[in-house]
Amino acid sequence: QVQLVESGGGSVQAGGSLRLSCAVSGTIVGLSVMGWYRQAPGKQRELVARIFSGGSTNYADSVKGRFTISRDNAKNTLYLQMSSLKPEDTAVYYCNSHFGPSLVGGMDYWGKGTLVTVSS
Repeated sequence: QVQLVESGGGSVQAGGSLRLSCAVSGTIVGLSVMGWYRQAPGKQRELVARIFSGGSTNYADSVKGRFTISRDNAKNTLYLQMSSLKPEDTAVYYCNSHFGPSLVGGMDYWGKGTLVTVSS
C-alpha cells in the first residue's frame, strides 16, 4: 500500500525559506507522477508543482521561480524547496502520488499534509 508522509512545515516570516519532504513507501518515487498540492483556509486544493517519471516538472504560475520540486530516488523521497515565501503561500501542503496513463482518472494517493504559515 502506498503511504506518503510529509514533514518540514512550520512558521516562517515573509521572504524566508522552507523545505518540505515527503517520505514514500509502498512504491518507488520515480515510478509515478508525484506532486505537491496546497489548500488555504476557505479555498480549494490547488496544484503547486509536479514531477513526472521522466523528470520534467510543472509549476503553478504563483510559485514559478520561487519553488523547486525534486526527488531523491535513493531515499525514495519527494521534496519541495520553497524560497521567497509570501503570506499567500500559507496553507496545508499535501504530497500526492498519481498512477495512470494520463493525469485524468487513475489512482491518487495523498499524505495527511503539513502546515506552512508565512507571516508578514
